[in-house]
Amino acid sequence: MSEFSNHRTQRLEKLKELFSAILRSDNVKELYEKYKGIICLCVPTDIVYLVDELVKMEIPMPELKKGINKLLNLLYKTVAEYPYFPPREKSFLWVCVENNRLMLQKLTELKPVIKELNRKNNSDGLSKSAVEKLVELENFSKYYLIKENLLFPVIEKHVPEFRCLSVMWSFHDDIKRNLKRCIEIAEKGISDQTDFNRLIGEIYFNMSAVKFREERILFPLVEEKVPEKELDGLLAEALEIGFPFYEPDLIANESKIDSMPGQNMNLGTGNLTVEQVRLLFNHLPVDLTFVDENDKVQYFSAPKKRIFPRTKAIIGRDVHNCHPKESVHVVEKIIRSFKAGEKDDASFWITMNGEMLLIQYFAIRDDSGAYKGVVEVSQEITGIQQLTGEKKLLDW
Repeated sequence: MSEFSNHRTQRLEKLKELFSAILRSDNVKELYEKYKGIICLCVPTDIVYLVDELVKMEIPMPELKKGINKLLNLLYKTVAEYPYFPPREKSFLWVCVENNRLMLQKLTELKPVIKELNRKNNSDGLSKSAVEKLVELENFSKYYLIKENLLFPVIEKHVPEFRCLSVMWSFHDDIKRNLKRCIEIAEKGISDQTDFNRLIGEIYFNMSAVKFREERILFPLVEEKVPEKELDGLLAEALEIGFPFYEPDLIANESKIDSMPGQNMNLGTGNLTVEQVRLLFNHLPVDLTFVDENDKVQYFSAPKKRIFPRTKAIIGRDVHNCHPKESVHVVEKIIRSFKAGEKDDASFWITMNGEMLLIQYFAIRDDSGAYKGVVEVSQEITGIQQLTGEKKLLDW
């Protein structure tokens, strides 16, 4: 076992050396010849451990992603030829692979439309066809949500070297942003064909690359490290988000909550049962998420319309892993200021899907003032912003 570990350590050191060389040079052929020995010896799990080390080095994400793309281009043949066994049919990972297959099919169907669009220089009919196919692909964002909110938390529990997930999440965000931008351009009429084609090229590359990296690098490691029963248990919650192109024939059973009949909780200003507390929180016109003093997610409410998706997989998850790498520093700054007693709240507002959203963070402190956590409150306020004059209770 120690000999195996030593060999892996040696391979990782050489791969880190190769990565550093990639950042300094664009001569891929020369690098391949120099590092051909380690490239041929590499196994897919080496890449997971390598990226984990690179993330810990705090290389800026744009530079890190660019270097990883170049590195994996060099390692592509080695990884593609490594023995691969598809997931068991109807399992959670199999459903993921099936959605990936259909996504690639839709990407392929988009190609002739874009090619003809370029040839005819922005035909209205072809632009509409491109929009329709791009909107279909944009629906694949639901699959990325399932990964980020269900699969990633499970991986974090079982794989100590999970930091590669932050890089994959960043690629998800690139894909979603580029798809949205391409749809906007095609709807308005393509005035800059070069910029449009560049974005389309990035979408093709990133969506195909993430698919390959999932199926040939990440999923085999997940099958090795995560209990099969725990993985398949994700299917019911995934259906609540909804797979984009293929959904298994499975009915999600909502878990029943013990309402402790006859037993009330003394809340200081009243007595409620657990069931009443659950119903109360779930009927508030806001999303609630509570993170304790150890930065672990402990609760989220489940209103009929959630603004941001949440799944039970995040319970117990470190809040620092619940946000994309590019924005997590803001959350960390808020929590640090709350813990230090410098601030008690923070507010942000954004427009998303035509709705104005208010996102607020409030420090939770006990009677002695000790920090006990933070609650995130998100609310759709478009209607509130439009209120004018008065509407009295008697007018209802």
